[in-house]
Amino acid sequence: MTALSIGVDIGGTNLRVGVVSGQKVIDEQRFPADFSAICKQHAPAIAWQEILRITLSALQRALLAHPEVTGIGIGFPGFINPETGRVMQSPNLPGLRDVDLAADLAKLTGLPVKLENDASVAAFGEYILLESPPRSMIYIGLGTGVGGGLIHAGQPYPGDHGVAMEVGHLIVEPGGRMCGCGNHGCLEQYAAAPGVVANYTEATGTRITAHEIAARAATGEAAALDAYAIAGRYLGQVIAHLAKALDPQLVLVGGGMSKAWQYIYPALQAQFDQDLIPVLKNKITIMVSNSSDQAGIIGAAHLVQV
Repeated sequence: MTALSIGVDIGGTNLRVGVVSGQKVIDEQRFPADFSAICKQHAPAIAWQEILRITLSALQRALLAHPEVTGIGIGFPGFINPETGRVMQSPNLPGLRDVDLAADLAKLTGLPVKLENDASVAAFGEYILLESPPRSMIYIGLGTGVGGGLIHAGQPYPGDHGVAMEVGHLIVEPGGRMCGCGNHGCLEQYAAAPGVVANYTEATGTRITAHEIAARAATGEAAALDAYAIAGRYLGQVIAHLAKALDPQLVLVGGGMSKAWQYIYPALQAQFDQDLIPVLKNKITIMVSNSSDQAGIIGAAHLVQV
């Protein structure tokens, strides 16, 4: 019988917990958990205890229903030290520095816990789910931020310092919008969900959610379509540069905001084609994920299955 493990996908505004057997999520629960707001409203020590409390409560529900679980893997939005597993910093969870979610939860649950960057974990999950996985693959996750993951020779590549593929913090607009990482003009300020909101707000003077912008794009509203086109152009630019540096066979785009792929893709592909070098033309496939947004859970669960 395949061992069961839990995969936890932590976002800036939500928490998802899934019990995984092989490549299948057999039980998934979603919890509202605005960790970003918690970190903004409380001192770091208090915010950390609240994050622990919410995450533990969600895990305890899964463990009560599936006591045979043998380990817990977590995808966390931040810079993870590859040697210690500690969270060094999280641009979208301000104030959190040098905390050890894996060790704290291991003590509280009595199970082994492993933690990796959320986009790297999602990349691993997407790779696991592919029918014919390539030797190398880039993953771009669109959500509250923009994450990236590189799979090389079948394994996620974290980098020597745990910050490989932080594509959301590549600068695409020098001197542009302020980012949570401390720089200006980072990709995620234009291509993540809050970035699309900012694109729309700057053009119209009206602030609505990314979901509402997508709904307006579906009606053909020009400003809404352009808000996503801006995101697509910057994404296409960054993916072309990554392709020139890493030469992957496949680029996979996922995350919650990829549901608006039809509004993002045309501008993305056009910019990618424009910025790519000729030798790579027609050799790299860009496609949207069809993992039903479960790649993060599956990849996290497999951290403790390998």
